[in-house]
Amino acid sequence: MERIPFQVTAGGRAYERIRSLPVEVMLENVRSQYNVGAFFRTADAAAVAKVWLCGITAFPPSPGIAKTSLGAEGTVRWEHRPDALPALDGLAHAGYELAAVETTAHAVDLFDWQPRFPVCVVFGNEVDGVSPGVAARCDTHVRIPMLGVKHSLNVATAGGVLIYELLRKYRALLESGV
Repeated sequence: MERIPFQVTAGGRAYERIRSLPVEVMLENVRSQYNVGAFFRTADAAAVAKVWLCGITAFPPSPGIAKTSLGAEGTVRWEHRPDALPALDGLAHAGYELAAVETTAHAVDLFDWQPRFPVCVVFGNEVDGVSPGVAARCDTHVRIPMLGVKHSLNVATAGGVLIYELLRKYRALLESGV
């Protein structure tokens, strides 16, 4: 069986108008280089506009990032900032909706959320989540439904779920003519 790029298949036509997804991803204090690399790989696959690496989050060049990104750190725009808040302020000033991916009491279900593009989604530390200051700065809190005994996903897995839901919603928005 021959593997061919998705873009040349009939299914790829639905995505022809999307050159760059108006989504930026912010990783705040994500400890695992492998998780960071996985985010780069997903960001490349979904044409995410930019990845922000904040706080203690590792940034390229890094062997752990390279191992899981398979070179995607060279195809996705990224920037490292020691503090997430100034970057969030700049994004807010540029008209981005800021959305923390957290399971707070007032978080909206991912599938009910109607994002206002462009959007920046913020993922926090694997154990502690998004810091209180960053969470307070965000316009929206979004949660991924958890139906099992465990109440969280690996941060990179959560990123894939969320980014692809945003791609689905953006494609529907374009198809509706809005």
